[in-house]
Amino acid sequence: MNLKVQKRIASELLKCGGDRVWFNPDELKLVSKAITRQDVRNLINKGIIKKKQDAGVSRGRAREVMNKKKKDRRVGHGSRRGTKNARFPKKKKWMIKIRAQRKVLRVMRDAGEITRNLYRKLYLMAKGGVFRSKNHMSGIIMQIKERESK
Repeated sequence: MNLKVQKRIASELLKCGGDRVWFNPDELKLVSKAITRQDVRNLINKGIIKKKQDAGVSRGRAREVMNKKKKDRRVGHGSRRGTKNARFPKKKKWMIKIRAQRKVLRVMRDAGEITRNLYRKLYLMAKGGVFRSKNHMSGIIMQIKERESK
């Protein structure tokens, strides 16, 4: 039983491709008798001919990869594009570091832990890149305070 014509007419009426047209397997004789567009339209209304749902692309694998990336996986050498500094610029690293150091200095000055003169000296040292980190700076401040107290 050749249903090529019925499939073509149904695909035009349903506005989809022929591969998405579905015929009820129990009613194939009725479908084969439908030779006019009106006949096919009636079968569509009865539910004997339907349009299959469009198959989409699954996002399951993409979601899996995204979840792994959130956990900082998939960041090995093979996944990297761009240099170390392109991925995290030196300037941004510097800004984060200097702001943290300046905040510590401000807090210490306002709390009276260091004098204004020492604050200015340490501020300029921080600006000059003397301190590697907040901890390094704190260690040096402790040494300076010990020297002053002696």
